[in-house]
Amino acid sequence: MYTHRFYRTWVSHGDLCRFRIVRHESDLHIAADCDLSMAACDALHRVRRELEGYADGNEAFLHSLVPVTVPPSAPEVAVRMAEASSLWGVGPMASVAGAVAESVGRALEEWTDTVIVENGGDIFARSAGTLNFVLYAGEDSPFSGRIGFRIHAPDGKGVCTSSGTVGHSLSFGRAGAVTVVAGDCAEADAAATAIANMISAPGDLEETLERVSLRGSVEGVVACCGRSIVSRGVRLLPVEGREGA
Repeated sequence: MYTHRFYRTWVSHGDLCRFRIVRHESDLHIAADCDLSMAACDALHRVRRELEGYADGNEAFLHSLVPVTVPPSAPEVAVRMAEASSLWGVGPMASVAGAVAESVGRALEEWTDTVIVENGGDIFARSAGTLNFVLYAGEDSPFSGRIGFRIHAPDGKGVCTSSGTVGHSLSFGRAGAVTVVAGDCAEADAAATAIANMISAPGDLEETLERVSLRGSVEGVVACCGRSIVSRGVRLLPVEGREGA
């Protein structure tokens, strides 16, 4: 089912070239120093072919809500998804959007100094400059479009979000948004899902973020529920206007 990604209109154009590529469920919005749409199409086709080929006949990988074992001979993207999901106690597909975004972004690095790949709200970004991000937690959230943060990602980072109230992704919690910043985009995606599953009410925010350490490559977490918001590892900033990365 197609979902109108209105938040893409919040993005500042700057000097980057922006283009969109779509294949089946993957709908990517990409920013780079030049038009790399053909190379991006090739990269997306390859990574989806590898994943679909591996998932065919591996029902557990495709449908499990808990970690599954993946042999070293599996495609690299499937191995990365399994490792990320194992670290955070979720199924492999909880990290698929982040894994695909990073796979495509890494494939473009040789032609561009800056690359930002957004895949359904999950983002892989690499840039020598500072990148600004704006939080979206639903139309009723007091934080949507008003709170943001900055990251430095010269080697590439994942910025992924999960919600129990926005979108069609499966979540067992009621968080407006849980956004995770990590050195690995698949891990950021898995961590966002796992943390969002733990938050059912505003009172869960502090306890959850205290209990969930910034492990693995995770560097920061922003979580909101109702009219409460908590962060670890990133500094929240007021947003003037609605222009993000």
